[in-house]
Amino acid sequence: EVHLVESGGGLVQAGGSLRLSCAASGFTFGDYVIGWFRQAPGKEHEGVSSIRISDGGTYYVGSVKGRLTISSDNAKNMVYLQMNSLKPEDTAVYYCAAVRDRAIDYSDYRAYDYYGQGTQVTVSS
Repeated sequence: EVHLVESGGGLVQAGGSLRLSCAASGFTFGDYVIGWFRQAPGKEHEGVSSIRISDGGTYYVGSVKGRLTISSDNAKNMVYLQMNSLKPEDTAVYYCAAVRDRAIDYSDYRAYDYYGQGTQVTVSS
């Protein structure tokens, strides 16, 4: 059974940092792309970043480039999202998702195969 479990969310002041973790199990980790998405109240899911586990290739949405860093620990089946210089507009529920590596739009939440339950990130001004 596939499980994706996020952790690390919380309340932080603007300019602060958080590190989100995504623990994956139940599938062959190296065959997948792991994405981080966020959903603010009243908005659609937004692709934030993704990483291809096989070669470490990464993607970032423009609004987070230079502030967020995605990484993986393949021995532990973990993916991390280091978030620095946080802004109030980063406030959202953050989800990790997994999709078998294939030619898709990795920023499209609906294209993924499996999803975690989400973790709340709140950035106060």
